[in-house]
Amino acid sequence: MSVSIRLSRGGAKKRPYYKIVVANSTAPRDGKYLEQVGTYNPLLAKDDENRVRLVEDRVRHWLSVGGQPTDRVARLLDKAGIKERKATVNPKQAEPGKKAKERAEERAEKIREAEEAAAAAAAAPAEEAPAAEGAEESTEA
Repeated sequence: MSVSIRLSRGGAKKRPYYKIVVANSTAPRDGKYLEQVGTYNPLLAKDDENRVRLVEDRVRHWLSVGGQPTDRVARLLDKAGIKERKATVNPKQAEPGKKAKERAEERAEKIREAEEAAAAAAAAPAEEAPAAEGAEESTEA
């Protein structure tokens, strides 16, 4: 039997309140559990002392006998200084998706084409400009 330390939801709709429980990993989220080792109230301010309450010695006991905390509980335990959690690194998280990359390449190509056309247009009238100026002077006179 593998044991997990996880959150069990309580409270009303849109007013969550969680118990931190030790349960059989196959038990339902809000179902039967072995022991309640703390509470978590996400509605309280982050600096409030009642936001996370833990029974440290029981949490340490369950960790020592092989209890596996879920990611959220591991974060809470790390913040409380009970169990250190490795920081997860996802370098691809901020990377745009395949379609976004294609759209960015298309935009860059259109900008390059516009710049080339503008450069060509700027070079061509400069050569024709003196002839056009002379034609204007002759029509004015």
